Amino acid sequence: MLGDIRDATAMVELAAHCDGIIHLAAVLGTQETIRNPRPAAETNLIGGLNFLEAVAQYDLPGVNIAVGNHWMNNSYSISKSAVERFVHMFNADRGTRVNNVRVVNAYGPRQLAAAPFGSGKVRKITPAVICRALAGWPVELYGGGRQISDMVWVGDVARALVSALEVAARGEVLDRVVEVGPLESTSIRSVAELIIELCVARGYSPVPVEDLPMRPGEQAGAVVTADPETLHAVGIDPVSLVSLREGMARTVDWFIEHEGIHWSVPEGEQLVRTAN
Repeated sequence: MLGDIRDATAMVELAAHCDGIIHLAAVLGTQETIRNPRPAAETNLIGGLNFLEAVAQYDLPGVNIAVGNHWMNNSYSISKSAVERFVHMFNADRGTRVNNVRVVNAYGPRQLAAAPFGSGKVRKITPAVICRALAGWPVELYGGGRQISDMVWVGDVARALVSALEVAARGEVLDRVVEVGPLESTSIRSVAELIIELCVARGYSPVPVEDLPMRPGEQAGAVVTADPETLHAVGIDPVSLVSLREGMARTVDWFIEHEGIHWSVPEGEQLVRTAN
């Protein structure tokens, strides 16, 4: 069914024809939504309420994907965190069966790159660094990459979401938010350095790292981490999560294979390989 989460009638129609809903729709971005918060509020907040009203009407199990940086003062975090609290209210007062799953920083194949490499509207760390490293461009890091942000493989995110829905379908509403993240945290700079290392190992030239000022809506040196022990509530052992090195290697390989299809080097530039 094709519809708009902002359309309450469409959401009720969807709920009438399915067995459960995992709510993923959102307007993303910190810097991108600060000067114009209305789209984030309309999609994330009103859309989130439409999701909750729909599952309440048809007594469906559901999962709401929440954000790791729920405490930050930007339109994205504020609107998504409000829905997380509405979930608790609906569960308590309306008898819904919805579980919250917080994802810190998901990465993996098919993640959209922003301009100038792709059509993505929001600049995400993994495709931004991979595309620059493969193109031979300096890798730009806001705040020098000193922020700590747990990176989690997209397959593990999907596993957690489905598991949380299965738990809700059994009638179990979790008291705590499930947080998807690794046992060991790392800095954004370390993530960038790993990506560059993986690209070099595949025959690409090393590139420098350039420090940029922090973007509006983000905090220098911020620590955004998950409590992986909460994964046990949905039957997942955090030890089983894909390691950062393994997951990032898969992601780099995918971007190499899909250059010119999923993303492109701007016209006039070329991928820079070392001589082998």
